[in-house]
Amino acid sequence: MTTKKLLKDIVACAEEKKAEDILALDVSKTTTLSKYFVICSASNSIQVKSITENIRDNVKEDVWRIEGYEHLNWVIIDYIDVVVHIFLDDIRKYYNLERIWFDAKKVEI
Repeated sequence: MTTKKLLKDIVACAEEKKAEDILALDVSKTTTLSKYFVICSASNSIQVKSITENIRDNVKEDVWRIEGYEHLNWVIIDYIDVVVHIFLDDIRKYYNLERIWFDAKKVEI
């Protein structure tokens, strides 16, 4: 699967479960960690879990690592080329990854 297809599939799965404020960032020029970050929000931990499981269960790519699933306030799904951040609203505002990665290009999906 191409990285762009992976990115589109992840965003589609997040949209299916009503993720809010979905943002895709091209971080390939600013870090070697990954090519893209997907950042989205959920209003409660049940929705964080639902978004996480929908992505994990429906994206046809091997997950390298999942972090934060036991707490459900910030879950990271790492596909190496695409890293997904699923936040509770308040946690997203607190960490403000958009500010940290301000120089990354926003990707239209």
